Amino acid sequence: QVQLVESGGGLVQAGGSLRLSCLASGRTFSVYGMGWFRQAPGKEREFVAGVGWSGINTVYADSVKDRFTISRDNAKNTVYLQMNSLKPDDTAVYYCAADGIMHTHRPSAIEYEYRYWGQGTQVTVSS
Repeated sequence: QVQLVESGGGLVQAGGSLRLSCLASGRTFSVYGMGWFRQAPGKEREFVAGVGWSGINTVYADSVKDRFTISRDNAKNTVYLQMNSLKPDDTAVYYCAADGIMHTHRPSAIEYEYRYWGQGTQVTVSS
């Protein structure tokens, strides 16, 4: 069992930056693929970024590529999402997720392939 707790959300002006953190409990965190998803009001939840268990392989949605960076520190049981050049369209609740699969090399962008989810953290970008 893995429990995930996100933090770091808040209100920021367009063009600004935020770093989200996701702290995981459970000793198997370090071997799971991890992802960040987001859900804007009135929209379906969508994939943002994913990272394999070693931290080497990453995948990004086209909408955030070159602006967001996902990383992980397995010693700290934490995955991060560095968000730069934020836009009002990035406003959403951001969720951290773990796929629960041992030694995922290439993370999935598919929501149903993630087994464990955090409660989410709100990110609001003002224009």
